[in-house]
Amino acid sequence: MTKTVNGLKINYEEKGEGDLIVLLHGWGSNITLFANMIELLSKKYKVVAMDMPGFGKSDEPKEVWDVSNYVQFVIDFLRDYDTKEVMLLGHSFGGRVIIKMHSRDDLPFRVTKVILVDSAGIMPPKSNKKTWRQRYYKLGRTVLSWGIVNKLFPDALENFRKKMGSADYAAASPMMRQVMVKVVNEDLEPYLPNIKAPTLLVWGVNDTATPLSDGEKMEKLIPDAGLVKLENAGHYSFLEQQFTFNRVMCSFMKISD
Repeated sequence: MTKTVNGLKINYEEKGEGDLIVLLHGWGSNITLFANMIELLSKKYKVVAMDMPGFGKSDEPKEVWDVSNYVQFVIDFLRDYDTKEVMLLGHSFGGRVIIKMHSRDDLPFRVTKVILVDSAGIMPPKSNKKTWRQRYYKLGRTVLSWGIVNKLFPDALENFRKKMGSADYAAASPMMRQVMVKVVNEDLEPYLPNIKAPTLLVWGVNDTATPLSDGEKMEKLIPDAGLVKLENAGHYSFLEQQFTFNRVMCSFMKISD
């Protein structure tokens, strides 16, 4: 299904009847990874999952967005739904959007439940190695951007970016790379106490992208939160331990097996 939101064509899926639950995917991902989750939750709820702008089959933003822009996008996307209450589930980057949403005191709906799966949002401490790498990258980018250097070696800057950046950065378009830089450099920890709804945190014990310590910190800072740790799972715990994840979801969402 597709619809236009603020001039952007958005791909989304809707299934089931009942109270509304919205699924927000991670960075570089799309709604196809939510197939099992949509099937499970639609037994009792109306499930809506969208490819957020810049991902999957949806259009890219027309300008460089930050997390607040994605929050506003979700709010605008949901205006067609006649509901005053919404449940939210976010994986990784999707969790960022949910956390930042709770910085707003003018939401047109009440958030009744939150599920954060291997969520991003906690800024990692900077090591000396990481600080040096960032300085080296900035210096290299400056030098390779000089007119004469760029003319002599037109592919050097792009190759340098791919070498120094993450896999997600290398795979992104020029626009989404700028978005990514804005997104990952925002610390959302101060907003965690604003989440008042019952919150389920699900984490892969072996997650290296958003480590388990992030989930433990979120459990302490969110007033009504509980953390479930999934053994033998990494950043995509909902796929890597699907059976156990489904059992946890059924319990929290009160879905009969």
